[in-house]
Amino acid sequence: MVDTYFEKNLVINNREVKYKGKFKVEELFRTINKTLTEKGYTKREKKTEETVTDEGRTTLIELRPFKEKTEYVTLMIKIRIHLEGITEKTEDLEGVRHKFQQGKILLTFDAWSLTDYQQRWGMKPWVFFFKGVINKYLYTFPMEAGFTGELVGDTGYIVGEIKKLLNSYEEKEGKGEKEVKKIKEEEVRKSAEEEMKKEMEEMRKEGNSAGWGEG
Repeated sequence: MVDTYFEKNLVINNREVKYKGKFKVEELFRTINKTLTEKGYTKREKKTEETVTDEGRTTLIELRPFKEKTEYVTLMIKIRIHLEGITEKTEDLEGVRHKFQQGKILLTFDAWSLTDYQQRWGMKPWVFFFKGVINKYLYTFPMEAGFTGELVGDTGYIVGEIKKLLNSYEEKEGKGEKEVKKIKEEEVRKSAEEEMKKEMEEMRKEGNSAGWGEG
């Protein structure tokens, strides 16, 4: 995928998932890779940085998986994975020794709809610019609206599956076991998707309140 000439529409901005405690890093990455594959994304790693201190290992990974919907429209999710102060520990569970990681996790999601209007309609630069403005602030064309909804749903699914995994570690730890509400898989996904749709609508309203579309 080549980003040149794409009109970039930010659909989800800086959606965070935070966790602190015990986890298995291989399960985290397996969940991310599995959900991306299920939703039809091509995995792409942008960068990886790692440092080691007395407090533990810190790793920063940025992924930019994408899904080409048509020759002119591509969906992209930017996932930043920040693992901070990671140490390793081994525990016996039902007679079997398991290796865990301990530390902080911060996952940040941005989701973009990329549309090549120049390629699609052979637009001149000024027409290309106004088409992007109209689509972003005034009127969403039906095809673009459908792809935007799909992007929100895909990101919500990925976030929901990650939250479900991290919740499972807290339940295994027995933290507040009597008070912990068992969150069903569908509820986690639905909640994440609804929150993202709300954020997307607020972003669109902010664009309108800035003066776009006022006659």
